[in-house]
Amino acid sequence: MEGLEGLRRTFRSGRTRGVDWRKSQLLALVKFLDENEAQILEALEQDLGKHPVEAYRDEIGFLKKSAEHSLQHIKKWMAPKKGQLPLLLFPSRAEILPEPLGTVLIIGSWNFPCSLTLDPLIGAISAGNTVVIKPSELAPACSSLLCRTIPCYLDSEAIKIIEGGSDVAEQLLQHPWDKIFFTGSPRVGRIIMSAAAKHLTPVTLELGGKCPVILDSFSDSDFKVAVKRISSGKWGSCAGQACIGIDYLLVQQKFASLLVESLKSCIKRFYGENVEKLQNICRIVNKQHFDRICKFLEEPGVAASIVYGGSINRETLMIEPTILLDPPLDSQIMTEEIFGPLLPIITLDDIEESIDFINARPKPLTIYAFTKNGKLKEQILQETSSGSVVINDTLIQFICDGLPFGGVGASGFGRYHGKYSFDTFSHEKPVMHRTFFLELEARHPPWNEFKMDFIRLGYKFDYIGLLFLLLGLRRMFTPNRSR
Repeated sequence: MEGLEGLRRTFRSGRTRGVDWRKSQLLALVKFLDENEAQILEALEQDLGKHPVEAYRDEIGFLKKSAEHSLQHIKKWMAPKKGQLPLLLFPSRAEILPEPLGTVLIIGSWNFPCSLTLDPLIGAISAGNTVVIKPSELAPACSSLLCRTIPCYLDSEAIKIIEGGSDVAEQLLQHPWDKIFFTGSPRVGRIIMSAAAKHLTPVTLELGGKCPVILDSFSDSDFKVAVKRISSGKWGSCAGQACIGIDYLLVQQKFASLLVESLKSCIKRFYGENVEKLQNICRIVNKQHFDRICKFLEEPGVAASIVYGGSINRETLMIEPTILLDPPLDSQIMTEEIFGPLLPIITLDDIEESIDFINARPKPLTIYAFTKNGKLKEQILQETSSGSVVINDTLIQFICDGLPFGGVGASGFGRYHGKYSFDTFSHEKPVMHRTFFLELEARHPPWNEFKMDFIRLGYKFDYIGLLFLLLGLRRMFTPNRSR
């Protein structure tokens, strides 16, 4: 593909390896965000109907924080780290040297078309790579904006943006890369992995899954806070079109009625009551996804379980925040990732049953648990597997530069954010330095037995290995009186 060989030449030249280049590109990215804030907000409104506050919180502000964090720590991340060696290998020293992988491909997502495209770029730049970015064609305004403006700020000989649909993505995947970073659906993730396997290209897949909420019993005040955070986590970030968004909620049967009424109150207060007058909430990205979500509601058993909402507006692609109580567990809404503003509530006799319920399904990207019960917390941590666990809140783990973000199993693999992004786009190269001092040489057959004992014990016990080394040196420098 045109320009790809140029990126490889730039990488081979060593230009991207120095800390000055990396910092200059990160500073330029911050400048891009500052100088184009209004255009970014407008593009996000065009593509998804994002409210300016939501757009700044989840996209612009998030990216600036990530870039500034990398700028603050990049020199430390790049520094070689001392490697630990056994005393058996004395005298020697070792270090672990982070080096860039090479030329990498980043395929962005449409639901957060700026942050999920440029945040991996921050990690790739910090690690010293050259990069090709493929924004999502499903967010055309943002894709066009990035393609037009990014080359004015970043090194165009090291970082390129390529627009296009699935056909362009297929062409890109035919080339060998040093790393592919993809954010999107498990279906496309399988295609990425299959293509990468032909070139033995390492991949990071940030996918998704059905992220549950476990809601335990609380006092009135704590219950209200929990419901508010659940409402915000479900509908306040891209109308549920988020990989870490809440997919379904598990609660004891005796609390279900109170929960439904509390959620209704939050929806009306935060987003409005009429699908024609909804506010502070995104629309569905396109007609295809709109129809996919509507099909969930058309199943007879699912339609009968709706206790709030369910109204749609096909012209504006708006779907009202919808609550469902105990939809059939074999329905599509309970077997496929919803990725929309529908919230199924599943009732249990005992909240501890939530552990088996979650374990009976593919591993989620995140488990959200609202509880003060130490035993239940420990059960969740020890008896379930997920990309992450958040106790008593939702979505906030995504903004933490000090925590790795990524999935496990069907929810993806690999991790990024902060230092973990740097590591994702780096190879930790071990380097060992030896001297020519203290070379043991067998002069007589008995030495062979001694060396074997020396090696055996040296591997097993470092201090005994050192003792044998000293004894061996003594024998080496003791004159052979039999000669």
